[in-house]
Amino acid sequence: MTSAQNHTILNSVNKINNNEILKMVIPTPHLEQSLQRDIDRIKGNVNEMGELCEVALKSCLKAFSTKNRQLVYGIILRDQFIDEHEKEIDRLCLEFLVRQQPVGALLRFAYATIKINLELERVGDYAETIARQTLKLIERKIDYPVDQFNEMANLTIPMLRDSIRAFLEQNPELASKTIQLEDAIDLKKRQINAQLVDMFSKQVFTYKGFNPLIQISRRWERVSDQARNICMETLYMCTGDYAKHPGSEAFRILFIDEHNSCRSQIAEAIANSLNQPRFIFSSAGIIPQPVEARTIEFLKTKGYDISRVVPKSILEIPNLDHYNVIVALSPEVRKAFPQKPRKTIFLDWSVKDPSKEEGNSAQVLAAYEEVYDFLKTNITDLVNAVINVNGKDTN
Repeated sequence: MTSAQNHTILNSVNKINNNEILKMVIPTPHLEQSLQRDIDRIKGNVNEMGELCEVALKSCLKAFSTKNRQLVYGIILRDQFIDEHEKEIDRLCLEFLVRQQPVGALLRFAYATIKINLELERVGDYAETIARQTLKLIERKIDYPVDQFNEMANLTIPMLRDSIRAFLEQNPELASKTIQLEDAIDLKKRQINAQLVDMFSKQVFTYKGFNPLIQISRRWERVSDQARNICMETLYMCTGDYAKHPGSEAFRILFIDEHNSCRSQIAEAIANSLNQPRFIFSSAGIIPQPVEARTIEFLKTKGYDISRVVPKSILEIPNLDHYNVIVALSPEVRKAFPQKPRKTIFLDWSVKDPSKEEGNSAQVLAAYEEVYDFLKTNITDLVNAVINVNGKDTN
């Protein structure tokens, strides 16, 4: 066969829809009975697990809207059924790999199913967390806004449903379309968080009401992240093209204190001065306040100009769950993270706030120098540890 003929055939193949290629590789009507039975059993369990997750999320929405304690308990208790499905799907996929020894599209199907199974188990965990946080609000008799949470949930639940349908139907077009909903959900989360911060600052409710509501908002947004991941695995299964998860190309470290006005700003300035291109450093506060004037002046003596820096809230940090390390610079930060994000290392570097030093100028300077030296030593050691663990220089 000539090179020209090869080129013509390749062009023809490339014009075929990737989903059709998958169907050609997995011609359902002609599969051996055992192979088809395995595939159907796996898909059936994924469908059931997806339905359980959807029911849990709908129950979360209703319990939150109606303050129904009985519904909350039901969600918490039913999470074990989702966990049981996760174990069963894992077992079925392992048996499928051993018994069928799949290649090509069949192997991608097994791999994608294992990944999607994990995503759905996390959705179940998020539903349970929403339920537990709702229970706190009910027990504390917190009067909270409902409408925007309902709007967010009514975007998120259909997104999850469509992501599962795209997988079961091997539909890359639906997967791509579903991914696009994530931006609208992220926007809704930002609107909710801004509303909550405003209500908290006006003392509509205390931190005991603010924190559960923030946790609930974050979990609804994370459900949409899992739906996106399911769609990405579906695209891989159908096309063979694998899109990296965002954030995997860099190592992210976040410094947090109470107000993002002193300690966390010093830490971020020191970290950025290390000139490590594969690291991303950020800072935030629980409730941001303007950067302290003495902090600005002190950092100028070290060669850092932060006079135009705008303090940020934790809520303004995009993709918080993609950070590898969160460094707490004050004990209050722990309260903002009763459960740390999954796969995130949480370090406690609580240190005295030098901007609150009430002594003379020499004593204030000494307080700043002590914090600066402490942070520089620890940040340098942390960065070098990451470089050594990775086994390569990041410069």
